[in-house]
Amino acid sequence: MKTLSHVITPEQAGTLSGLLHERVQRTPDAPAYIYHNDHTDEWETLNWAETGKQIARWQAALAAEDLQPGDRVAVMMHNCPEWVMFDQAALGNGLVVVPLYVQDRAENVAYILQNAGVKLLLIGKQEHWDSLHGVIDQLGFLNRIISIAHIDTEKHADPRLQTAGEWLPDHAEPMRVAWDKDALATIVYTSGTTGRPKGVMLSHYNILWNSYRSLQVVDCRPDELFLSFLPLSHTLERTGGYYLPMMAGAAVAYNRSIPQLAEDLMQVRPSIMISVPRIFERVYNKIQAGLEEKSAFAQALFRWTVDTGWRRFEYQQRRAGWSPMLLLWPLLHALVARKVLQKLGGRMHLAVVGGAPLPFEVARLFLGLGLPMIQGYGLTETSPVISVNPIANNDPKSVGCLLPDVEVRIGEQDELQVRSPGVMLGYWANESATRETIDADGWLHTGDKARVENGQLYITGRLKEIIVLATGEKVPPADLEMAICRDPLFTQAMVVGDNKPFLAALLVLDPDQWSGLAAKLQLNPEDNDACNSERIKQALLERVARQMTSFPGYARIHAVYCQLEPWSIENGLLTPTLKLKRDKVLERFLSEIEAMYRNR
Repeated sequence: MKTLSHVITPEQAGTLSGLLHERVQRTPDAPAYIYHNDHTDEWETLNWAETGKQIARWQAALAAEDLQPGDRVAVMMHNCPEWVMFDQAALGNGLVVVPLYVQDRAENVAYILQNAGVKLLLIGKQEHWDSLHGVIDQLGFLNRIISIAHIDTEKHADPRLQTAGEWLPDHAEPMRVAWDKDALATIVYTSGTTGRPKGVMLSHYNILWNSYRSLQVVDCRPDELFLSFLPLSHTLERTGGYYLPMMAGAAVAYNRSIPQLAEDLMQVRPSIMISVPRIFERVYNKIQAGLEEKSAFAQALFRWTVDTGWRRFEYQQRRAGWSPMLLLWPLLHALVARKVLQKLGGRMHLAVVGGAPLPFEVARLFLGLGLPMIQGYGLTETSPVISVNPIANNDPKSVGCLLPDVEVRIGEQDELQVRSPGVMLGYWANESATRETIDADGWLHTGDKARVENGQLYITGRLKEIIVLATGEKVPPADLEMAICRDPLFTQAMVVGDNKPFLAALLVLDPDQWSGLAAKLQLNPEDNDACNSERIKQALLERVARQMTSFPGYARIHAVYCQLEPWSIENGLLTPTLKLKRDKVLERFLSEIEAMYRNR
């Protein structure tokens, strides 16, 4: 196992607060966090020493509250240095941090706060306060609510609410460190697609071990710059985009918002980005849509570049021999690939993708353009990383090689089972769910079907997400949905057909693509009924069929229902981690689904 001198080991850190303390001691003057100051419209930088001083102020403020070690505190705000400061201060005081999604539904937030017994809540700004208005009467157990920004309380005042500027002392003693590595550090509520969320209990050591072992597989130098845009309430971002860079001494820049992501990529110019597949799928779809407007020569040149780049990638991976076409790569890179990658800042040398399956076509395009893109796999319950593709052994159809010290076995129905130091302590106040997930021998049952081949892990489906047609044929809907969304016209898809004679699909159309298609057919693009006319449906079925050619004949989509309003967290159809709530979508569109089968 390789040892990296610049990396802080779990033993040297002791705890997550010890990790920060050790980083401040080692590299006090190195850049730690870069953020956009909205008042000056400038990007500003905090070094590690300055970060440590600010954390001491947060610690002192928390110490002045009636909080004991083990008490729970929650944070609901967008990624920023204050998120880290609050987290580190709480951990250093022996408190347990409960991260919340800012876009989560109010009733879900209320449930989590109540279930965890949270005593203090940190929020960001007015919109976060307003989102709690409908459930504030259910939050009587909270002793204090702190906001980063000023809050207008004219509509609903609350004596517990205080701004951070008033709450934080001007100065404080040097920050303190908690030293029990096995203590509970955080409760992360999984955004389950069905039922109430469960609180995953992770210790300091769970997360330290996972960060350190990830660094054994993926190099991270001290001069790296991460761009943080996935919410820190997402365990992938928290471990991989917060604790891991701190362990390696790298800096993190915070994206202002998802709509400003493209602009921030150009301004910040990160070297590493952690993402979920959806971000790159959107870029992929924009590229494909843009190509349709180009000349036949430009389209051919782009395809030639990707094909050549992919052959180069396969040669570098030793899965293909050398070819004379590789001699053209420097020219094709200059003419095409570099211009595309410039839109990601031009300095990115690693994109880490996880949280959901990455379509092979998307990976092939970016790898073919010369962007090193690696896929990983994990669960909140495993802190989260289980496997990741090393740069030198990167199979984009797999989810990578196991981290050191991770054991896996394939159980009944090909279920992947995992045992490692990263496996959670259990579910908060839910012993029965813990026993259902972790057996007596310590094996965590993932619910994912998998196989291990040549040292690589391949996820082949979900145990519970299988459609069984009336004919007895079994179909994994996620694979079909991923294929459908390769067409840039379709931004979201859900395949249905359990116990039915054939498959049908609910589709959400991309507004720009739909506008162009509707204009060609002389239809009103804003009319939801227009996208469900028989003439349109037939055209859409043909486009869907073009994406289904690699699937068996019984997996053909025979009927579709389209809409223009996307499924979102706000309308209750997506989880905060952007997973489809299948039962909610089925419930919402029950009559439309019934009509698809009744009318055939």
